[in-house]
Amino acid sequence: MALSVDPLWPRAGDWPAPDGRVDAAILGLPAFRTSLSPTGAHATPAAVREALRRFSPTLLGPPPVDLNEALRIADAGDVADPDGPEGEARVRERVRGLRAASGLVIAVGGDNSVTYATAQGAGVSGLITLDAHFDLRDGVSNGSPVRRLVEDGLDPRRIVQIGIADFANSVAYAERAADLGITVITLDEVRRRGAEDVMIQALSIAGTAGDVHLDIDVDVCDRSVAPGCPASVPGGLEAWELRALVRAAAGDRRIVSADIVEVDATADAADGRTVRLAALCVLELLAGRALA
Repeated sequence: MALSVDPLWPRAGDWPAPDGRVDAAILGLPAFRTSLSPTGAHATPAAVREALRRFSPTLLGPPPVDLNEALRIADAGDVADPDGPEGEARVRERVRGLRAASGLVIAVGGDNSVTYATAQGAGVSGLITLDAHFDLRDGVSNGSPVRRLVEDGLDPRRIVQIGIADFANSVAYAERAADLGITVITLDEVRRRGAEDVMIQALSIAGTAGDVHLDIDVDVCDRSVAPGCPASVPGGLEAWELRALVRAAAGDRRIVSADIVEVDATADAADGRTVRLAALCVLELLAGRALA
C-alpha cells in the first residue's frame, strides 16, 4: 500500500549511504542459518527498513526535534551471507569500518548469532543484553553468542543481562552465568525497579572499562507484542518497557554499537507489530543519541 505524502510530515528511514563522518549507521545482518528454531529472520532487515517509513522521525520534546535534522544518519546496506566463519569475518570488518566513522552502529538482524561478530567488530569491552535468555549455550547458534564472546576474551564481569525470564532457561545455564560473574537482572526485577534505574546500574558495570555493545533481543517482550519472535512467551516486557530501556541505554555515549535481533518477519502478525517494534527500537536508539 502506498503511503501518503505530506511535505509537513516527514518519514523516518530512506537514509543515504555513509559519506564521511556520521552520528549513526544502520547495517543489515540477515543471519538465520544457525538458529535453534526455524526462522525467516533473514527477511527482517528489509522489513524493518520498510516499517521505518511508517513512522515520523519527530521527538515531541518540548521543543520538538526532527531526528533527520538533529543527527546525520546513514544506511550502510546489508552484509551478504553473515552466517558462518567467513560471514562473521565480513561482519567484523564492516562494523569495524563503520565504527571508525560513526558514533553508533545499529545492526538490524537476523537472529541473535550476529551479536558475536558485531560486538567484536565494534571493539567493545562491555556488553548489555535485553533478552529473556542467557545465550550461554554450547556450540555455535543464536543461543551461544554471549558464551562465545567470553571464550574469546570479553570479561564476563563487564556483562549485564537484563530481562532474563523464568521458564525460559535452565539451571545449568543460570549456574554458568553465576560462575562467570555475569550480572543478571531478571524480568521481575526490571518491573520492580524501572528502566532508568536498571540501566544506570548496567552501564556502571558494563561501561567501567570503556565502550559497550547493546544486544536488543526482541523476544524479551510479551508474545502479544512480539508474535514474530520464535522464542517470545506470555508475560514478557511490554513494548513501552523495551523502548524505555533502549532509549535509556542509547543516551549514554559509551554505547557505541547495538543489534536488534530475533525477529522473524515472515512469521509476524498480519499487522506487522513485531517488525514495527523493531523499527521503533531503531528510532529509540537514535532518540537516545540525539538527546545525549
